[in-house]
Amino acid sequence: MSPLHVGVDIGGTKVLAGEVSTEGRVLRTARRRTPGRLADPRELDDAVTEAVEEVADGRPLTSVGLSVAGLVDVARGRVRFSTHLPWQEDDTAARLTARWGVPVLLDNDVSCAAIAELAFGRGLSHSDFLLVTIGTGIGGAIIHRGSLWRGANGMAGEFGHVRVVPDGRVCECGMRGCLEEYASGNALLRLAGDAYEDGQAVTAAAHAGDPVAIQAITSVGDWFGIGLAGLVGSFDPAALVIGGGVVDAGELLLGPTRVALERHLVGAGHRDLPPLLVAACGPAAGMVGAAHLARTG
Repeated sequence: MSPLHVGVDIGGTKVLAGEVSTEGRVLRTARRRTPGRLADPRELDDAVTEAVEEVADGRPLTSVGLSVAGLVDVARGRVRFSTHLPWQEDDTAARLTARWGVPVLLDNDVSCAAIAELAFGRGLSHSDFLLVTIGTGIGGAIIHRGSLWRGANGMAGEFGHVRVVPDGRVCECGMRGCLEEYASGNALLRLAGDAYEDGQAVTAAAHAGDPVAIQAITSVGDWFGIGLAGLVGSFDPAALVIGGGVVDAGELLLGPTRVALERHLVGAGHRDLPPLLVAACGPAAGMVGAAHLARTG
C-alpha cells in the first residue's frame, strides 16, 4: 500500500481535507464546517479529525499537513494567533500528532497555497511574485527567487491586516480599518445585502447582470486594487498571483482591481505594472500545498 499523506486546509468557514497525488492532482476530499473563533478548540480538533478519517477511509496515515488561516510558528508547530479560528497560542502539531499517531506539519494557509503554486502552478514559470488570496479574509505570501520568504518570525504576508482606513471598520483581528474589512468575501456579502446566501451566489447574480451584485464586486475590486498598490510599491513584484474563492468573479473583480491599482500606485506612469494572474492551483491550493508539505517534510 502506497504512503498516504493527507493535506487539510482550515479556513474561516470550512475544513477541506484531501488526498493529493505526487503530481498535485486531488484524488479524494472531505469537508466539515469550521467552528467559530469562540468555540472550544477541541471542536476544531474533532472537525479536522473527522475530515482526515473520511479521506483515509480506513487506510493507515503516513503524515498530515495542515494549512491554517492564522499566524503559525512553523518551527515549533504552533498556531500563535488566528482571526477566524479557536486555536490561539496552541500546540497544534504536538496534540494532533499524539491523537493520530503520525507526524503533523503545519503552515499558514497562504504559505501552503504558495507551496502548491511553486510545485505545480505559477511558480513553474515565475520566480518572483506575490500570492494574494481573497476569500473569507485576505492572505499573502512572498515568493523571491523561487523560494517562499517567511520573514524573521515566519509570519510574513499578513496583507489583509494592512490598515487602509484610519479608525475604520472594526476587524475580527481587533484592529480597525484593515484591508480585509473592505476587500474580502465577508465584505462582499456585507455590501451585497441579505438577499445572497454566500459569495458564490453574489458572483452568480453578478454574472447574470444583477446591478446590486455587480456594484458589490466592483467596490471590493476597488479596495483590493488600493491594497495591491501598497504591496506593489513595497515589494515591486514581477507578478501578482491572485487566488481564493472571490477570484471566481473573474473580470468583474479583476477589472476594477487593475484600474484602482494603476490609479493608486506611486509612479504608475513611470513603471511597468505587474500582471494580475489567477492562481493556477485553484481553491484547493492550501490543501494541495499542505499535502505536499506533509510528503516532503
